[in-house]
Amino acid sequence: MNARFQTEFDALVEKFAELLTGDASPETIEKIKLWSVYNHIHKTMPALASHWNQNHPESKADIRRLFEEVRDLNQKLKAENKASSSEEK
Repeated sequence: MNARFQTEFDALVEKFAELLTGDASPETIEKIKLWSVYNHIHKTMPALASHWNQNHPESKADIRRLFEEVRDLNQKLKAENKASSSEEK
């Protein structure tokens, strides 16, 4: 891959993390990358995800915690946005 593409794609992932969770720290960006890839695998190849989950129960618990963390961050961001939009009215 060329450097320009990598820089532009990294910026896209950073913005995605920010819009999804309200945080664009390097740690959150890495979590969103893992979350996104696993989410895609789970949706497009559920048998592969199931097989991996069976073979790696500790990692399955880790990915579950990651999904819950992303969900919680997204819900918190939505609540904050809703509260701020209510205050503006």
